[in-house]
Amino acid sequence: MNLKFRALMTIFLVAMLISSCEQFTAGQQKSYRVEGNTVILPTRFGEIHYSAFTNSSIEVHLIKESDKQFPSFAKQSSLRARPVDVQEHNENITIKNGSLSAVISKKGYSVAFYRDSDYLVSQKSIVIQPKQIRFDFKLDNTEKILGGGERVLGMNRRGHRMPLYNRAHYGYTTESNQMYYSLPYVLSSKKYSVLFDNSASGFLDIGKTEEETMSFEAVGGRNSYIVFTGDNYQQLINNYVDVTGKQPLPPRWAFGNFASRFGYKSQQQVIDTISQFETDDIPVDSIILDLYWFGNDIKGFMGNLAWDKQTFPNPVKMIADLKKRGIKTILVTEPFILSSSDRWQQAIEQSILVKDALLEEGNESPKRFDFYFGNTGLIDVFDDKGKYWFANIYSELKQQGVAGVWGDLGEPEVHPDDSLHFLSEQKIFARGDEVHNAYGHQWAKLVFENQLKDSPKERPFIMMRSGFAGSQRFGMIPWTGDVSRSWDGLKPQVELSLQMGISGLAYTHSDLGGFAGGEVFDKEMYIRWLQYGVFQPVYRPHAQDNIAPEPVFHDQQTKDILRNYIKLRYQLLPYLYSMAYQNSTTGMPLMRPLFFEDETNMDRFDNKSSYLWGDAFLVTPIVDAGVEKQAVELPRGVWFDYWNDRRYQGEQSIEVPVSLQTLPVLVRAGSFIPMVNSVNNTEDYTSKTLSLHYYADSSVQQSFYTMYEDDGKTFDTIANKQYELLEFAASYKGGKLQLGFKRKGDGYDSMPAERKINLVVHNWHQEPKSIFYLDKLLSTNQVHYDQLNKKLTIDFEWNHKNIEIELH
Repeated sequence: MNLKFRALMTIFLVAMLISSCEQFTAGQQKSYRVEGNTVILPTRFGEIHYSAFTNSSIEVHLIKESDKQFPSFAKQSSLRARPVDVQEHNENITIKNGSLSAVISKKGYSVAFYRDSDYLVSQKSIVIQPKQIRFDFKLDNTEKILGGGERVLGMNRRGHRMPLYNRAHYGYTTESNQMYYSLPYVLSSKKYSVLFDNSASGFLDIGKTEEETMSFEAVGGRNSYIVFTGDNYQQLINNYVDVTGKQPLPPRWAFGNFASRFGYKSQQQVIDTISQFETDDIPVDSIILDLYWFGNDIKGFMGNLAWDKQTFPNPVKMIADLKKRGIKTILVTEPFILSSSDRWQQAIEQSILVKDALLEEGNESPKRFDFYFGNTGLIDVFDDKGKYWFANIYSELKQQGVAGVWGDLGEPEVHPDDSLHFLSEQKIFARGDEVHNAYGHQWAKLVFENQLKDSPKERPFIMMRSGFAGSQRFGMIPWTGDVSRSWDGLKPQVELSLQMGISGLAYTHSDLGGFAGGEVFDKEMYIRWLQYGVFQPVYRPHAQDNIAPEPVFHDQQTKDILRNYIKLRYQLLPYLYSMAYQNSTTGMPLMRPLFFEDETNMDRFDNKSSYLWGDAFLVTPIVDAGVEKQAVELPRGVWFDYWNDRRYQGEQSIEVPVSLQTLPVLVRAGSFIPMVNSVNNTEDYTSKTLSLHYYADSSVQQSFYTMYEDDGKTFDTIANKQYELLEFAASYKGGKLQLGFKRKGDGYDSMPAERKINLVVHNWHQEPKSIFYLDKLLSTNQVHYDQLNKKLTIDFEWNHKNIEIELH
């Protein structure tokens, strides 16, 4: 009888949620109340809270007093609800925030969302029952939907039912529906997005079960979603990161070249590797040590988290010696403590591991299970005891000179549902499936806050492969996991980074060269992957060491080609660093999909072959062997081949000739590209001598560019205004080109007092009759014109006062 009664009650509650309107009162009495700035609609089974936190966003949160109240992992903790405009009519209630309105029907629970007067999407039903939360939305049949996090499914995710459960996919290639970083977030071609603020295991069904229905479902967690909109995609993304948090600036050295493999097995091997980079004149900024730093084998040692003194006899001296050479040391850590490890007993005594939910209440025994590396327990990063213990480990490593943290296996790779976590802040217990997708997120938060506690003025470096919406605010740098070392492994990398970039995680990158498998060195594939890496957020070759991932251990031609590309990466640091500033202030990704250029061309949404690298570059990686010509779809405007300045008219498909030495890279007409001299590592970085490339074309009469500079290492320079902005402008009319230079900002300690400028004007068809600088003619020894390549070079000193150069 009890089971039948519970079943009947479940059916009754579901029916009430979908169709009842008895909670609304007709007539003059309001059917809602306002507490603070939150609009609350009472119902028989709980309350629905409508809140706005930033511009053009509205949260819908169903609260049942009988449920555990899970925290919002996605939202910044500092957010407070802002005032909204509420109007009640006979048939509905309208809540307006900025350009976004939610129209709530009184004849049920449907909610229609509008941007001004344009209909966007509607939530048509809510289902709440034991071990299931579901929100259903009505989609237009023409809109395309991106999102869901890391998947290899094509850019448009309609027609797919996607698991929301972070899970490793070892050796993936051209198709994967479940990977390391799932996200309950979607972005529509109609310029709205929806975030389901729920970290539990579930599914995102985008027209798979019902063609015009999008469903989010989870086994528990927070009954909440947030809708965002904007006038364009850039504004939409900015509104999203205003809620979930903006990525703090990484240290400048994070944009340099990494030496990394699975793994360096001794102190001497680490020193020899860095020495080889120096011998071969290939820049490098850091070295990453995988799990051999704490044990001499793959299995049996995870959780030691202390140096293996047999293979690393003097690690503190090693780290200090590397630092003198400009090299940062980064160590892998994992959240598992094996029962065979040196710290197992300590973990038991301090009760830092997740508990076994199957044991009687009050039993402090950890949940133990077997996985690839051995018998283990999992650190509870939600519990203050686990956080305190883990933070002390990181503080010890920081004192030894370790510069950054690599968090691996943080899905967690194995995470039984009967693991019991204690959320100290909320004082509630949660099963594994209820918080699984927030584990890496909480781990990143722990590391981020601890690094700032230990070194308040230093920017944290945190690399992790799994997290949740909003993890970017903790400085997380994700990568795309254990990809196959093959052409098929290279093919999906643009799609993966683009999908993550529009979801706030702009530093998502791949193991350059591929990680898993590969018995024979594929030279062409390796070169193509590392060439592409120059134009991805982080440059980090990494692989199993049966084939060396570092370019210095390959043949001379490979080294010569890649040396030029890695040096180009360092030369482009001002451009790359300015993109990072833009991301930290607006959420704009570094790698940008082509539909940003043409919102009306629906075909652009499907393009996963090319991308915009900031505002200036269009990049199309080579992902097949033997390619001599690469097809490229050009956006509107005029474009120049970066390698030879060949001019192309936009809005057409072209074939770009390539060799093993060249990658299809084009530059938008009207672009400014700041560059510096290449250096061995970023310890020697300076923009005191600046090469500024401008791509002139009569089709672009006005253009502007802002370059960001600071000291590259101090935390929160943007908020504290410890930076400078170099602003460049161009006006090109009637054969006359005027170039303006301005400097703004409060500056920083190491800022150059003046700069030597090497201005290069591309696509200039004849030697100018005159060049005016500060209303004076420039001397001939400051000007060089290359007739063959149509380049004009002008050298001058800039003391940072506003100046103008005029070419006739």
